[in-house]
Amino acid sequence: MHIGYARCSTQHQDQDLTAQREALAALAVEKTRIYTDAGLSGTNRDRPGLREALAALRDGDTLVVTKLDRLARSVRDAADIAAEVEERGALLSIGGSVHDPTDPMGKLLFNVLSMVAEFEADLIRQRTREGMAIAKARGRLRGKQPKLSPAQERHLVGLMTSGEHTTTEVAALMGVSRATVYRAMQRSAVWELNARARA
Repeated sequence: MHIGYARCSTQHQDQDLTAQREALAALAVEKTRIYTDAGLSGTNRDRPGLREALAALRDGDTLVVTKLDRLARSVRDAADIAAEVEERGALLSIGGSVHDPTDPMGKLLFNVLSMVAEFEADLIRQRTREGMAIAKARGRLRGKQPKLSPAQERHLVGLMTSGEHTTTEVAALMGVSRATVYRAMQRSAVWELNARARA
């Protein structure tokens, strides 16, 4: 029996998974035998769809993926998954080519493909970090926006210091969590201490 596995981590998940499903169907995998993971990186080994696909394998079955990077994005994970497939007495088919761990050339090709997949994942992470650094330098990456404006925060502090309301009441009134109220009060205390120090 052929067991298919498809994964995508991009924003165009439906399109990508549909393309992989069609490619797996062309490789003789029944639609009901295709397991998928959407929105999960190949660097994440703990994937529900992958677990189900591996659990479905029986002696003599074949796990089919369109490309190795759909299965894993690191050399270690690719080797571990291939070993688990072998332990279950099953075969691994990558884009229609069955991986033979006993064949030196096949083993070399598998390792090269694993290294390329890991290299691509590292490049993606590096580009993401560089993009965030550039955006931050240009002021486009401001991080989490505050829940309250400065005026709203002053009003909140005033309500709290009046002693007429509990933290829960003030939080409900301002539409924020109690943790936000506590943080606002802490900032107010720090500002007050700094002002006194400067005076």
